Amino acid sequence: MDLNQAYNNVAAVGNFPQIMQDFRQRSAQTYARHAWRRDVAYGNAMRERLDWYTQANAGAPTLLFIHGGYWQASDKDDYAFIAEGLIAAGFNVGLLEYTLAPEASMGTIVDQIGKALDYLMAHREVLNIGADVVLCGHSAGGHLTAMHRRHPLVSLAMPISGLMDLEPISRCWLNDKLQLSAEEIHRYSPQRLIDDGAPLLVTVGGNELPELIRHSREYADACLEAGQVVSLIEIAGCHHFAVLDDLAKSDGEHLHALLEHLNPL
Repeated sequence: MDLNQAYNNVAAVGNFPQIMQDFRQRSAQTYARHAWRRDVAYGNAMRERLDWYTQANAGAPTLLFIHGGYWQASDKDDYAFIAEGLIAAGFNVGLLEYTLAPEASMGTIVDQIGKALDYLMAHREVLNIGADVVLCGHSAGGHLTAMHRRHPLVSLAMPISGLMDLEPISRCWLNDKLQLSAEEIHRYSPQRLIDDGAPLLVTVGGNELPELIRHSREYADACLEAGQVVSLIEIAGCHHFAVLDDLAKSDGEHLHALLEHLNPL
């Protein structure tokens, strides 16, 4: 298998610049449409920041989103559009930022998300964070979501198109900036850390690259085999970036599954 091609999501969709331009335009509209607190510092590093939208009603459910970009690209500001359907459905929304490789190692990136969750937990009452807290991330953010599903703040983990084993990542172009060591691959691969944690809602696009689908399926299977609470949803017709369009929709499969989990019959 050519791993360089197997993990090239940008090449697979063909119109990535247009997709990102659309994401950024829609995100600017989302920021303008709702009352956000921007760039709240959860630490001292420049990118240890988060954006926050709070519902007026007490104890609202919360979704915390971690963007992708293979740990080395992108910015939370590009993905605010994912909050539209969630805000309409009554969710608080947080967009978590982190330092990118090569400036930060994988360990530093993982630790920063933990620091963000610690900050939110310490400010839970002020930020109107109720009992239902969904940690959600896309691609590299899905990996970071799985790494932190045992955090006491998290009641449900929803990795979207997550990268659950760092071994193949270390053997292709993605490692040029990451420079993963054997110890890091073992320590920071969720596929190798099938411990108990928050229930899992694993999602992936049905039209994604086979390797991305494999990561989600194998991680969900391993957690299920370990006796954990796991649901796997493959969203038909969605490529790696279209899954985020589904997350943004009020009638999307992601929001439907979230509401079903949070309000079971």
